[in-house]
Amino acid sequence: MEKFVISGGIPLRGDVTISGAKNAAVAIIPATILAGGRCVIENIPNISDVTILFKILRELGATVKMVNKSTVMIDTSHINDPIVPYELARLMRASYYFLGALLGRYNLASVSMPGGCDLGARPIDQHIKGFEALGVDVSIDHGMVNAKCDTMLGAHIYFDVVSVGATINLMLASVKAKGLTILENVAKEPHIVDLANFLNSMGADIRGAGTDVIKIHGVDLLHGTNYSIIPDQIEAGTYMVAAAATGGDVYVRGVIPKHLESITQKLVKAGAQVDEYDDYVHVTRTGPVCKVNIKTLPHPGFPTDMQPQITALLTLADGTSIVTEGVWDNRFRYADELCRMGANIQVDGKVAVIEGVPELKAAPVKATDLRAGAALLIAALVAHGTSEIEDIHHIERGYENICEKLQGLGANIKKVILPDSEMAKAL
Repeated sequence: MEKFVISGGIPLRGDVTISGAKNAAVAIIPATILAGGRCVIENIPNISDVTILFKILRELGATVKMVNKSTVMIDTSHINDPIVPYELARLMRASYYFLGALLGRYNLASVSMPGGCDLGARPIDQHIKGFEALGVDVSIDHGMVNAKCDTMLGAHIYFDVVSVGATINLMLASVKAKGLTILENVAKEPHIVDLANFLNSMGADIRGAGTDVIKIHGVDLLHGTNYSIIPDQIEAGTYMVAAAATGGDVYVRGVIPKHLESITQKLVKAGAQVDEYDDYVHVTRTGPVCKVNIKTLPHPGFPTDMQPQITALLTLADGTSIVTEGVWDNRFRYADELCRMGANIQVDGKVAVIEGVPELKAAPVKATDLRAGAALLIAALVAHGTSEIEDIHHIERGYENICEKLQGLGANIKKVILPDSEMAKAL
């Protein structure tokens, strides 16, 4: 077991380069199954979720080879088993994208119910509704989602709620369905557009990604492709918030500033200065942190995956901020950990009331999920004293080399291995 040890109070300064988008990668990697051939994907983030997806592909019979540290060659021509191993699929939420990809290629798929961060109820009813509209029979037996059909036929599908996962899964399933599929009330996140672009580069006919309606004309065959994944909007936002929280001066490079607009807007309201350039942003803060009210919403609203990080910043604001979670039910579990560091946060359901405090103090804390872990890192960077963060495997699911990148910005952070005696206490 490993932990981060952080001595806080040091403003972050310098340059940080953003990796490929986690949320795009975890959709694009399963999508290579549809090619039935060789795909070369660049700007792959080196994170544990990607490693798990590679293991799943290899278990299914694919060839996966790293060309360099950020480029992978995937050949899915020899996949012969549409069943995703339970032990691997349960480790992450995005494993359910293998349902859509395998259905799209074989009209058959079996994947365990997804795992990943515990953010409350995250049903897959919209996925199942969409699959059934395409003519797929879906059953859930002993924790496995089994889906099969003779032929998928295009359909008009309206999602009852905006769902990133369901949008992606139905895109994957319907690219080879016969006829026209229309998806309405879809998610519009940048990684939805990136997946559509990837599939189109393989010969798919997808139009409207990034809007409320996506139209997919089914094609008979897809082919291999070379593709580069977009930069990670959430990783970029995390370093932007960290720069603002520490009163730093940071250039966040290799980004698409338009994808960061909702984050930038709130940071400016919170007292930071954000200057945008072609492919980087410059974040500074010299004045006090200002109170801000935030509600997370589907894109282009403020991202739910940035909610814990911005809350960590607002613990230091002059006044009272209100953060409302508009997507997940159980995203404030990290608040107790921030309170251990001196924050004043009151949570009532999906609303957190944050009374700003003059400073945070170091404490031993545990990451409860991926983005909660990022929030605790930000809090530790500004806290007086030395903090220890355990369960950092959550953080490493979504942030490439985060310890090294923070060190490059001047942070006093190191990753240490817990001795057996400490591990026993932790358990």
